[in-house]
Amino acid sequence: MRGRGVSDLVPSDRSPLLPDRQEQGDFFVCDIFDAAPKGDMASMAHPIFSLSTKPDRRVRRYEDATGRNYLEVRPSSEGLATIHDRDVLIYCISQIVAALNRGQKVSRTVRLKAYDLLKATNRVTDGRGYEALKSALVRLQGTQIETNIVTGGTEQMDLFSIIDRARIVRETRDGRMQEIEVQLSDWVFNAIQAREVLTLSRDYFRLRKPLERRIYEIARKHCGRQAEWKISLEMLQRKCGSSSTIREFRRLVAAIVEQDASHDHMPDYAVRMEEGFVVFLNRNTMPRDEPVTEALVRLSPRAHERAREAAPGWDVYLLEQEWRRWMAEGGLDAPKSPDKAFAGFCRKWYERRGAP
Repeated sequence: MRGRGVSDLVPSDRSPLLPDRQEQGDFFVCDIFDAAPKGDMASMAHPIFSLSTKPDRRVRRYEDATGRNYLEVRPSSEGLATIHDRDVLIYCISQIVAALNRGQKVSRTVRLKAYDLLKATNRVTDGRGYEALKSALVRLQGTQIETNIVTGGTEQMDLFSIIDRARIVRETRDGRMQEIEVQLSDWVFNAIQAREVLTLSRDYFRLRKPLERRIYEIARKHCGRQAEWKISLEMLQRKCGSSSTIREFRRLVAAIVEQDASHDHMPDYAVRMEEGFVVFLNRNTMPRDEPVTEALVRLSPRAHERAREAAPGWDVYLLEQEWRRWMAEGGLDAPKSPDKAFAGFCRKWYERRGAP
């Protein structure tokens, strides 16, 4: 009999989601409850945050399938920032985007009430919640990133932290923080100003397992509003930043798929597995009035002409379908120059296969 982790032992009649702690309604409704949760595309697409619930002190390096873009994440002595620490970032991004939508002036320093953050991200508001928040701020500031991935049209080549600093502005007599200031990195703030953000389901904060949260982020970034999107299990593991063996990762994903089939608990997308691929099916639950900010890959009128020159004799529309499928299954980001990327794909296709 195979071993099972504690997180897998959820009774079949129990929802995989955490209880909705916002249902109490006995708190002051601040702006955050009117602001939809937002995540920046760059950290949704790449494995910046650790999935471990224990201190993760590994240095991790990620390169996309093209080999041109890289990201290296280095921990502090407290370990890498975790997927749950990311809640702080989501809260700050949501506040700034809401202010921008109201035409207000913003900066990368955000002052917020700790209680509001805990409530908005579905966390407990007792001493455990405040201690966990302090630890999250320490890891976010200590985790350093080196990358050439562009945010807001700016290629950041130096070493920087996810947040530059955090400061407790006011503290109660019993030591609990009331107000804090968080200064975001230029990398994150550039993405916000360029509106390289996506709306997340509020049920994101109710997902119990770190892997569930990471899988949802990837689906939200790459599937978007498409009816369906699939990615190979191996590529999904790389994009999740999982350190498990492929066999263990398959088991963990299969457990999520099984629970989703029973409870439909994964936000926005149903998750299924088929022949070495993980398939995401759009539930059509995202707000229709939200502007579509996903980077749509559009080809110019001359793109197909160049494709015919690169792959003479081939049906360029068939090649376009193959190219888009290859990008989707590989989890690739939208190319900076779609025409050039498509022509390069057609050229390699012809080199490998010759004339039809």
